[in-house]
Amino acid sequence: MNASPDQATAPIAVTDAVQHALTVTKRGAEEVLIESEFVQKLVRSEASGQPLRIKLGLDPTAADLHLGHTVVLNKMRQLQDLGHHVIFLIGDFTSMIGDPSGRNVTRPPLTREQIEQNAMTYFAQASMVLDPVRTEIRYNSEWCDALGARGMIGLAAKYTVARILEREDFTKRFKAGTPISVHELLYPLMQGYDSVALRSDLELGGTDQKFNLLVGRELQKDYGQEPQCILTMPLLEGLDGVEKMSKSKGNYVGITEPANTMFGKLMSISDDMMWRYYDLLSFRSLADIAGFRQSVGEGRNPRDIKVLLAQEIVERFHSRQAAEDALADFNNRARGGIPDDIPEVALSGAPLGIGQLLKQANLCASTSEALRMVEQGGVRIDAVQISDKALKVDAGTFVVQVGKRKFARVVLS
Repeated sequence: MNASPDQATAPIAVTDAVQHALTVTKRGAEEVLIESEFVQKLVRSEASGQPLRIKLGLDPTAADLHLGHTVVLNKMRQLQDLGHHVIFLIGDFTSMIGDPSGRNVTRPPLTREQIEQNAMTYFAQASMVLDPVRTEIRYNSEWCDALGARGMIGLAAKYTVARILEREDFTKRFKAGTPISVHELLYPLMQGYDSVALRSDLELGGTDQKFNLLVGRELQKDYGQEPQCILTMPLLEGLDGVEKMSKSKGNYVGITEPANTMFGKLMSISDDMMWRYYDLLSFRSLADIAGFRQSVGEGRNPRDIKVLLAQEIVERFHSRQAAEDALADFNNRARGGIPDDIPEVALSGAPLGIGQLLKQANLCASTSEALRMVEQGGVRIDAVQISDKALKVDAGTFVVQVGKRKFARVVLS
């Protein structure tokens, strides 16, 4: 969608529809660059009936998506519902490089097999947020593989090392003497080239992606295209309220997790962090959220408001009935009850040491972790707290609990 000089300098008539689209776009967003250019694109789109091409790229570095990913996916869906064309880009080529954003060490590259396996689940899970019928799915190996060595050299010639090193994480690593591999310097260029290949009008990403998104904008100019606008979304903190949500940090809520697990995890966030989750995840109106804040300030129990958030999220990815059942299950656990849907595990070797039992029942990752949980008072068998790390468990059937949320019905022979 290239504008003529006359179009570029003409006064912009902002209609109610364009203003509404801008308001929807900016809700919860960190930054829109360049907003005046984006308004011009919206006006032109409305006048011509041609939807904007909106791009979001995700590297399949893990098999599952979590609520942190949905912050930007939700925004993508809102733009989709406004009538624009959204492109969900799976970075199967760039995953082999590894995005260095926010990294203080070189990211270990994934194998082609790992990438393909992860990519298989990405779009299926993204379709829990996006409308799959109206979503174009692409893989950047389509054009990146075709570049070849000659094309890669030509692309690299369009950017200087000095400009690449302006990136904060590269600058810090360079000053600290931490190694930076040459292939990492190519990552922003490859992501930027995706925007050229897709002729995107708007690219979405987290705040940690701003440099990469700007590279795409500059490369489009080099290739004679109208530069894309950029929409950055905040990064959602994980359950710990400190680090950004990440499966590797264990502070995540997966969008395919069981309803009860999802509900329990959301109820574990702090009262202060709850408002951050409302701002970035809830579809409730801003007026409703402001009303919740006011009611808590006037003495309402924040737990009540957190329940509403947890139910909203669970209903989105499961169903209303699942959300109601998850609340009942959570309340039952809070009263010391046993969940209805705990897994049953058959083990042999009685009498079995408590550490081995917890590990084999998949309640702890290792015997050392299991013994640590016993020492901390976090293990119960049939509601009785276990304190003896040398305990040998005899044959039988019993409910084993580790921490607040891990249960298993163990049949030991």
